[in-house]
This record gives sequence, structure tokens and C-alpha cells, in this order.
Amino acid sequence: MTFPLQAFLADLEPLINTDCGSRTPAGVARIADLMTAHYAALGWQVTRHQFDAASGPCLEITNAPGATQYDVMLSGHMDTVFPVGTAAHRPLRVEGSTAYGPGVSDMKGGVLAMLYALRGLDPAVLARLKVVVCLNCDEEIGSPSSRDWLVATARKSRCVLVCEAARANGDLVKARKGNAKYRLAFHGKAAHAGTSLRDGISAITELAHWTLAINGLVNFDTGTTLNVGMVQGGTGVNVVPDFAEAIVDLRFWNNDEADAIHARLEAMAASPFVPGCRIEVERQTYKPAMRPTAGTEALMRVVEEAAASEGIAFGWQEAGGGSDANFTAAAGIPSLDGFGPQGGGFHAESEFLMLDSVGPRVRLLQGVLARLAG
Repeated sequence: MTFPLQAFLADLEPLINTDCGSRTPAGVARIADLMTAHYAALGWQVTRHQFDAASGPCLEITNAPGATQYDVMLSGHMDTVFPVGTAAHRPLRVEGSTAYGPGVSDMKGGVLAMLYALRGLDPAVLARLKVVVCLNCDEEIGSPSSRDWLVATARKSRCVLVCEAARANGDLVKARKGNAKYRLAFHGKAAHAGTSLRDGISAITELAHWTLAINGLVNFDTGTTLNVGMVQGGTGVNVVPDFAEAIVDLRFWNNDEADAIHARLEAMAASPFVPGCRIEVERQTYKPAMRPTAGTEALMRVVEEAAASEGIAFGWQEAGGGSDANFTAAAGIPSLDGFGPQGGGFHAESEFLMLDSVGPRVRLLQGVLARLAG
């Protein structure tokens, strides 16, 4: 059967042409309204969750109302990273076999592909399958309000398939690095740099010591990296700075190493390099690493069988960026990612979706679901 690409594009257009950044609740709500209408038309139950007024709603969608256990959880997110005005500036644009626009592959294409896969699934297969679809409202900022809901729903599911975009070369994602963002605040004592330098306590000097110490925690062999990416402080060249701030990025494959670094930062705060300085360590975001388990590897074989039957060639990637699969995998639920259509240029004006991949990737997801139905 030929995939209805023009219908897909018609459904995709309002998803792209709506500003729906993570902190644009009205825009995310508009996406939620559109997806609610699509699933309601299928007869599925849609439950709206408002976890945080600063974000839009999340949607919990199922063909098995009242179920205590699901065969599969499909996951995606409705928010983007783009500010208000982006959709009007560069709405959905199609050039040949490629579509462009904010969130076109990260991840409106995947959100819509889930719907098309379920809509076109053999009714006999669907009758044997309890599915829950979770559409998140704040994934791009680390899912702060939705994380607990996602993990709780995953724990009621045999497995999780996240429909972020497949890589441009067709690869799916079996593992993702964990990540965290830290805010470090350094408090010293101001003094005149010309007449009372000895009386001051330099917050910037303390920050400099920390920068070197943090660089020393990088371990390229294990993939644990830290980057002091933003710094600010001081009020004038002739004043000993009483305040400085640094924002630090942490990436890791090993969750135990991330815990050890967190403990190390707190220990450093308790014993400052510059006597009299006070340091605050705030972990603003955190996603654990997504690593394959025996259950994940069994799920990978199911995917490989479905791909072979559809004649779809692909590989498995270990990705540096995080997704909600990080949370579900860390909860012990077999989780795989990248089940959306192929794309790239994430978080940039060059973001693209490969339209020739939409139909095959919908069929791949349907093949996996059919096998999960037994």
C-alpha cells in the first residue's frame, strides 16, 4: 500500500506552524488539541495532564482504558527549543523529498508517525495489543514536570519505544549518554582593589580554581566529560569580586561516575580553595545514561526481525544527546529510541525531515508492534 504522504504533510503543517517551545504553554496546548482530535477519531481514550502551569499539557493516550499493564509504551514530545516567532519566520517548507521547519524531525515527524502507525495497524493485531502513548510537554528542558509520570507509566509497560527521529543514515538508538547541568555560585567579599586588596575575598579566583579542578575530572577513556561553558562575575576592574557564577555541562556513560562527580563537587564546596569563600552547587537538570540490558537486547532482535521483513537496512547508534528514553531505561524498562522518520539538523535552522523515509519507518514501527502482539 502506498503511504499517504500528502495527507501526512497536511497533518504535519499545523504542528510545525505553531510556536510550541517548552515554556510556551499555549502553543503546546494547541499541539495537544490537534493530537487529541486525531486519537479521539480512532476511538482511543485521551487523558490530559497539567503538571506545571509554566508548561503545556501532557497527553496519555490508550486503546486499553483501565489497564494496569501495557504491552508497549510509545513516547514522544510536543515541545521544541525555538522561541516565539520562529514558526512565522520559517513555516513548514517542502523541497523535493525533504521537509524543513522548526521541530520537523525533533520531533513532530515522530509524533505524527506514531499516529499513522497505529491508525494503519491491522485491527487483529491491535486487538491483541495494549498500547499507551505518552506525549510529553517539556522534554527539551529535561522533562522536569513530566518525568515522574513517564517513569510511572513505563513501569506499567513491557517495553518503551521512543519515536525521536532516526538518524539521517537510518540508524536507531540503543544507548544515550546521560547529562547534567550545574550552576555554581561563588560568594566572596568585596574590597577596593587599590587600597584594600588584602581585605577582599575573590569569588573569581575561586571560580578559576574550580575550572581547573573540573577540567581534571574529565575522563575521555570512559566518556565522562565536563565543560565550564558559561561564566560571569565582578562589578568593576578596581573591585575585588564578591560574586561569580559558572554553568557546567556534564556528559557520561556511567551513572556511578556521574554520582561520584556530584559528590566531588559537593566536597569541593565544603572545602573552598580561597579561605572565606562560600560556594553553592545546584544541579539544575539530570538525565541518567541509557544503557542496553538483556531485555533491551531482546527487544533489539525484535526490531531487527521487523526491519528485515520490510527490507529496511539500519544500524544501532550510541548517541550523545539525551531523550526520555534515558529515564525509562534507568527505571529498568527495555527502551529503544529513534523510531521516527529519518532527519537531522536538530535545534537549528537547517533541521530537516527525509520524506522518503516516512512510509518505511511507519511500516517498521507497525512490524515491531505486530511482533510484540505475539
